[in-house]
Amino acid sequence: MLSATVYNEETLWSVNGIEAIVSAITDPSNLLWIDLCGPGEEELDEIARGLDLHELAVEDVRKHGQRAKLNRYPLHAFLVAYARAEDGDMCEVDFFIGPNWLVTVRETNDHGETFSIAEVTRRYDRIRSLDTGVGFLLYCLLDELVDGYFGEAEKAEDALEAIEEMLFDLGPPPDGTLQQELLDLRRSMITFRRKVVPLRDVALSLLRREVPWIEDAAIVYFEDVFDHLLRVIDQIDTQRELMGNVVDASLALTSNRMNEVMKKMTSWGAILIVATLIAGIYGMNFTDMPELHWRFGYYGALGLMLLTTSCLYLYFRRKKWL
Repeated sequence: MLSATVYNEETLWSVNGIEAIVSAITDPSNLLWIDLCGPGEEELDEIARGLDLHELAVEDVRKHGQRAKLNRYPLHAFLVAYARAEDGDMCEVDFFIGPNWLVTVRETNDHGETFSIAEVTRRYDRIRSLDTGVGFLLYCLLDELVDGYFGEAEKAEDALEAIEEMLFDLGPPPDGTLQQELLDLRRSMITFRRKVVPLRDVALSLLRREVPWIEDAAIVYFEDVFDHLLRVIDQIDTQRELMGNVVDASLALTSNRMNEVMKKMTSWGAILIVATLIAGIYGMNFTDMPELHWRFGYYGALGLMLLTTSCLYLYFRRKKWL
């Protein structure tokens, strides 16, 4: 789905068709924002031909799954980032940045959801009186995109805290579900970090004015985006460290539980082996064995078994093995 909006000082209007889009770009006082949501091949090809987008950048849009990056071409710049979709999962967002135009390509995630631009539109309507250049529009998009990372980081933090409470209150469950939850959370955090951390270099490139069409007045705002991005990355790294500690604690508690089980098994084995030894010796039925023909031999053997097992039981209880 394609939508195109032209901003000019205090006015804005929508345009339809590639001819109207190209015509609007020819006026340098206009700012054109073209948004493609889950575009088809025909829409993408039409925009690429009309705006003369570089074929390598268009190929990256088609392939999906690119790492966050910023590429500069003679007529425009190409930026890849990842945003938090409405369902909470990550989705790819591609940007084509021109002198007075910006193209956003919002890809769908595995659940068919995309990055919402409703709040971006409202924010840009509030601040575009400062400057109608492409830099402020790009700032609103990236700032909303990066702020969404905090929600994903908090979601992972809440899941980690829930695992910690279950681990230290109830101990690791014997069915291995906790270990599976830890592995799943660890995998999602690694994937999240891979999509977020490269955007730091992109923000630095924007701050170094490597994209010539971003006006100087907007650079100050990108510093705020960069600061938020550093906070998110620091939060992710902290959670990774906590995750490692939780995994180590889970392994230690599992090992301690195994040690307790082995202690009990060893204790009961030692207790029963004495009674088994006595029963085995008196079960050999040799003629000259002492007390074999004694009238109270049977009861004496049972009493000896009871005495030794009771003493061993009390001994292991005192050592807290039972």
